[in-house]
Formats: sequence, structure tokens, C-alpha cells
Amino acid sequence: MSWWKPADVGFAVRSGLGDIGHAARLLVRLLALLAPTFARGRLLRDQIHFLGNYSLAIIGVSGLFVGFVLALQGYYILQRYGSSEALGLMVALSLVRELGPVVTALLFAGRAGTSLTAEIGLMKAGEQLSAMEMMAVDPVQRILAPRFWAGVIVMPLLASVFSAVGILGGWVVGVMMIGVDPGAFWSQMQGGVDVFQDVGNGFVKSLVFGVAVTFIAVLQGFEAKPTPEGVSRATTRTVVMASLAVLGLDFVLTAMMFSI
Repeated sequence: MSWWKPADVGFAVRSGLGDIGHAARLLVRLLALLAPTFARGRLLRDQIHFLGNYSLAIIGVSGLFVGFVLALQGYYILQRYGSSEALGLMVALSLVRELGPVVTALLFAGRAGTSLTAEIGLMKAGEQLSAMEMMAVDPVQRILAPRFWAGVIVMPLLASVFSAVGILGGWVVGVMMIGVDPGAFWSQMQGGVDVFQDVGNGFVKSLVFGVAVTFIAVLQGFEAKPTPEGVSRATTRTVVMASLAVLGLDFVLTAMMFSI
């Protein structure tokens, strides 16, 4: 007995293509609402404060401990080859190129992404979005666009904070605890980190991650079923889909940026 039928496969493929098309149209619409969103600066400001300021604590603490671990592990590895003076360079490149944007995006998805999904999903469950449409107010422009662009703006800033605090943590462990020469620590870092090749590519990564994570969060909230179970499932999907999107995009972007 067959477990599937051609009609079921066709229906699943058609439904999947329809969902992709709907998501693509929503993304294009959000990108087109850039100017109207910035024209209403108060809404954007409030969302930047909500997403950025409330995520700052977990980003800073996580960056500090990641810097601690990088310095410890990096020192014992570099010491085998007599290159312990390059500890600062290793910590800085690891954070700026890779760990800063990726870990920040994962933490942002878990903290701010779920909050966005739950907030929008509860608005839909409470029929607030339907009420806006009845009053000729576009919920995409009024609710989704400020949150989307706030997430895009906040992500590179949080990634920069993560990398800066992580480098400081690496200095604390490497220089103050282990005893690496502070002049070598900073000079190797200053001479080996390129602004455009390393910092610029890390900024581009964090910007792309901000678009992906925030869009997934607002999409899942906007498409959530208007029930408590629907909102909870949408919140779970946000974390899973955003995390996988960040890791997949990280591989693609790294291959494009650093293999040429």
C-alpha cells in the first residue's frame, strides 16, 4: 500500500510555492516601506529602543564570556607554535569575522525575535490587526514595517557591541590573567585586522542576518493562527527557522567574501 499519492505531493508543492510567494511579496512590501517608516520616526525610535536596549545586557554578557573562552583556548593553541603574541589578532578576527555577527543573530532571534512574533501574534489573536483594517489603517505599514526596520538597524549595532566587549574580555584573560605582552596584543590586532575586508564583511553579515531574522519573526507573527496554540507554535518556528537561516546564510556569505 502506498503511503503517498501524486495528488498529495502536488498539493504540498503548490502550497509550499504559494507560501514562498506570499513571503516574498511581504518582504518586497516591507523594503518598499523604507521611506514611510523613517518618516514616522517615533514608531521606529520606540522599536529600536525595545529591540536594542533590552537586548543589550544579554549581548554584552555573552560577548564578554565568549572573549574569555577565545583567549583561553587561543593562547594554549598558539603557545604550541610560539605565537602567543598573536592572541589579540586571533580573538579580534574570530569575533569580527564570524562569532560577533553569528552569535549576536542567534541571541537576537531567541530574545527579540520571539518577542516580535508573540506580540504580533497576540495582536492578531485579539483582532487588533483586523480592527486596523476596518479603520483603513494598513497593519503592515503601521505594525510590521517599524519592527522590521528597527531589527535591521539594531543588529549591526549589537554585533559591534558583542565584538568590542569580546575583545575586551580577551584582553582581560590574555594580558591581565595569562601575562601576554599588552603591546604585542594590541599591535598584532591593529596590524592584522583590515577595516574593509574584516570589519566591513562582518558588518554586511550582521545586516543580512538582521533582515533574515527580523523578517522571519514578523512573518511568523503575522501568519500565526489566532489562538494561544497558534501563537506558541509561531514563536517556536521563529527560533528554529531564524537559527537555521543564520547558519545557512553564514556559510554562503563566508564562501562569497573570503574565498575570492
